[in-house]
Amino acid sequence: MALGTLGRILAGLPCYVAALAGASNAGPQILGISKAKSVPLDLSPFYNNKAFGTYPGEASFDTIGQSYPVPELETPYYTSGDTSTLYSFPGYAGPAAPDNVICDGQTVTVPGGSYFSASFLISGDSELATLSGNVSFAYADGGTSSYELRSLGWFSFLTVNRGELMFPSRFTATGVNRNTSHIFERTAPLSPGKELRAITLPELSSPEGGRLHVFAISLWAGAAVSVQSIRPTQKWLDGGAQAVEITVNNAGSECVAGDGLVLSILGLGLQTANKGHLKRLCPGDQKIVTVGVEVSHNHLVNASVVFDDGVDQQSVSFENTQFGLIDWTEDLDSLARHESPEWFNGAKFGIFIHWGPYSVTGWGNSSPHESYAEWFWWYSTHHPQADRSGFFDYRLRTYGPDWAYDDTFVDFTASAFDARAWVDLIADAGATYFVLTAKHHDGFALFDAGASSNRTALLHGPRRDLLGELFAASAAHQPALRRGTYFSLPEWFNPDFGPYGFDQFDAAAVPGTVSWPGVPARNPYTGAEEPYVGHVPAASGDFLADVMQPQMETLAYAYGTDIMWCDCGAANVTARFAAAWWNATRAQRRQVALNSRCGLAAAADFDTPEYAAAPASAAQRRKWEANRGMDPYSYGYNRATPDEAYMSAREVIHTLVDVVAKNGNLLLDIGPRADGSIVEAEANNLREAGRWIRAHGEAIYNTTYWFVQSQTAGVEEPNVRFTQTDGAFYVLFLDRPVVRDGAVDIAAPVPALDGDLVSLLTVEGGQDLGWRVTGQGAQAVLRIGVSDALLDKDEFCWVFKIKYA
Repeated sequence: MALGTLGRILAGLPCYVAALAGASNAGPQILGISKAKSVPLDLSPFYNNKAFGTYPGEASFDTIGQSYPVPELETPYYTSGDTSTLYSFPGYAGPAAPDNVICDGQTVTVPGGSYFSASFLISGDSELATLSGNVSFAYADGGTSSYELRSLGWFSFLTVNRGELMFPSRFTATGVNRNTSHIFERTAPLSPGKELRAITLPELSSPEGGRLHVFAISLWAGAAVSVQSIRPTQKWLDGGAQAVEITVNNAGSECVAGDGLVLSILGLGLQTANKGHLKRLCPGDQKIVTVGVEVSHNHLVNASVVFDDGVDQQSVSFENTQFGLIDWTEDLDSLARHESPEWFNGAKFGIFIHWGPYSVTGWGNSSPHESYAEWFWWYSTHHPQADRSGFFDYRLRTYGPDWAYDDTFVDFTASAFDARAWVDLIADAGATYFVLTAKHHDGFALFDAGASSNRTALLHGPRRDLLGELFAASAAHQPALRRGTYFSLPEWFNPDFGPYGFDQFDAAAVPGTVSWPGVPARNPYTGAEEPYVGHVPAASGDFLADVMQPQMETLAYAYGTDIMWCDCGAANVTARFAAAWWNATRAQRRQVALNSRCGLAAAADFDTPEYAAAPASAAQRRKWEANRGMDPYSYGYNRATPDEAYMSAREVIHTLVDVVAKNGNLLLDIGPRADGSIVEAEANNLREAGRWIRAHGEAIYNTTYWFVQSQTAGVEEPNVRFTQTDGAFYVLFLDRPVVRDGAVDIAAPVPALDGDLVSLLTVEGGQDLGWRVTGQGAQAVLRIGVSDALLDKDEFCWVFKIKYA
């Protein structure tokens, strides 16, 4: 323990240094490496709902006759692709047989034993609402622990979130809806060293608010340090070696500490090029360690994971593991193996930019009646009875009855657009990437769309290649920034999109109309057809082949985007595009990302919830990216928003920290005006937030979440988040820490051990703080000696760093 301030303050009190029950600084000693075992539970006695059907109306998963199609799986077992968890999964059991559990406080007894974690396959039967409730674990010693079991909507118009199990459609009561449906996987840590007796499901079974369904539960057993899985990815490390992820659990009573463990992989035709390192892993914790492997050819291998503590070596074997980087094909199983690259996972913070002719109208009303300003054309043209923000009336009183949306083109001038100033602002904000709206739903492109469209900024409005200028400025002046392109797959009123038109808003639709019609808009007051300026009729009459695909290829190859950020994917060419793009970028040694909205659930590298809060307490293992505007509820510029309503520096920082602690990135939007100027309040608040973010960057960038817990927050507890690297652990206070008796308390089993150095990050005089741990396991409290005078030297968020000895 580092003595000094706290040592003097707490002189005479007993000093207990341990992160978890029985934990100690074991030093560089292998504790008995083993292979973890997945133990599926039988939930069939609790089945009370039928989720799977073979035709519309056969099953009623959600009380209104909707259901999942039958899964194409070999039952009764299913193995998770991400966690290698083996589940007892019923699938379709017959016309009347139930196949899942609606949570209503049921208690499931478990086979006696000590388990490391519990994994669930779950879904909520609400389309829009996120459903959550606490699952409780009871132990033989009378103790309990809980976990927030959280599910997103089981289907949606966009594949905003991709489940562990994906279905291409769902059954309605009378037909088939081609939007994807999903079942999600969640994993709960268990109290280390304790014998689990029972699991009690949440009480969450209200048909009105949505019900939480559990399809399967499986427990992970293992002694001491155990390997849960080995997963060769389709990513590569510097030098070209295939990245192989090894999930390591500590189900024992001692911490991996000191010099830690070095991991390598042995097998026929394999050679370890980049060894993995595990410096600290305490009881109850899990980490994913990456090893780089050179592979002679693609093949199944009986591989061994070798652990070396500098004195001894131990190994764990895995049979028939597929190694090698594949050539991408349009096959869905092939595409599903692509995932977000490591640079994206570590980037954490990006800037979204919505800019186009909608910046001219620049209006979405004010909170609480605000809607997306970039949807001005659609809102002011369709469904006035569902127009809560008053677009229909605003358009009439502002522009008169004869105005058309394309009249904005002449006023979309970009006269104040300074590409270098934009990328400098992005860098000043602490962001590491940006995404510009290359084309929104209005079909107006900010790039050279070639023969596919003359509806572009090169031929109308500013008559400039705005995307090209921004990318060039970034390459010249902020080359560390990754560059991304937002691309709307459909266009509202492009007549060539007609065959693919669809209805997004069932409840709000006017009979006989669709939300994305693919026919020219009509003036809502006169009935006249509005022009679609710059439209080039599709050469073959196929919007997908003649417009969508060549434009996506232009962004990918001519502009060299790092992120293809699709939106509103319905009919699409994503399989064809993604396979070719990924093969081409691999040949260039570039790793790129495709978001979850390209209309193909399999080809989704990361989830993209919008204007949605982070999970209340639990991290999501699958990579995700929260996106929202600095505006209260708009991406495009909204002149009705007062300066004080934009996110403050504090709100930006707190949102970022909360998202990062739960395995997410934050893509934060700004909406420039039509002339390219940025709202001063947005720019100033970004720069102020950026000073803090860049100064505390080691606790943000290239960190991972903590498996044990993501946060502490409550009436009596501080509002705290956690991040970590291989060599350090970070405790981030969203509220100013309260100093009691010369110390700040952190009620969490932080993996701090004797010899670690604790500091208040970036604060002069905050180095080598005294500290100690009281209590054990879930009752552990880290006490750090610190004064209010030191806390006064920072603001917004206070970060304590535990540097491992």
